[in-house]
Amino acid sequence: MGRRREPRKEIQAQVRIFGTDSSGKVFSDKAVTVNVSRNGAELSGVHPTLNLDEIIGLSYGTNRVHFRVKWVGEPGTAKEGHVGLLNTSPEKPLWDFPLPVPAPDTHALQVADHRKYSRFKCQNSVELHTQEGASFWASTSDLSVGGCFIEMTIPLPKGTKLKIGMWIGETKLWAECEVAYSSPGFGTGMKFSRIAEPDLERIRQFLATLPREAAL
Repeated sequence: MGRRREPRKEIQAQVRIFGTDSSGKVFSDKAVTVNVSRNGAELSGVHPTLNLDEIIGLSYGTNRVHFRVKWVGEPGTAKEGHVGLLNTSPEKPLWDFPLPVPAPDTHALQVADHRKYSRFKCQNSVELHTQEGASFWASTSDLSVGGCFIEMTIPLPKGTKLKIGMWIGETKLWAECEVAYSSPGFGTGMKFSRIAEPDLERIRQFLATLPREAAL
């Protein structure tokens, strides 16, 4: 049994990808789809070096949606220059052509997924406090025991250290974080650098209550 959630349509369509690469440099480049579905896509001709779990933007025609990088083709193999993407907002239309209906998937994934922690789509209010003293409110779009993605129009630079307070139900948790990556126009990926064990256990308990469909 494959790991795709739904069958994909084999089609070559030119798209534009944009965001920040593994070195933190902003890019905007053309690529071509290999196959697409409502929830994901495989692209070829990708020149920027991308990190796993990074959020990038993808535009097709006048539509624009952001995706999470799920795998990157190894250099020197047939998949060099290919990336696998997961739509973080599948309810937003992107393609203007029909897609196959959901069905069991028999695809065998050929590229290893190196994700360390499972992420779950969820929205939690957070307050951010920078070392310079600035503070502001935002919201997560996903969460794991290792970090979270925080939606913000102007993201923080990679390497920025800050403290965040996150609400889970009536409980407020605290964690020291570092910006792992940023995607202009979308938000910032945070990794927890220090968090108390009781707060980490509260996150584990919260993630366990989320439906399987929320896993990214």
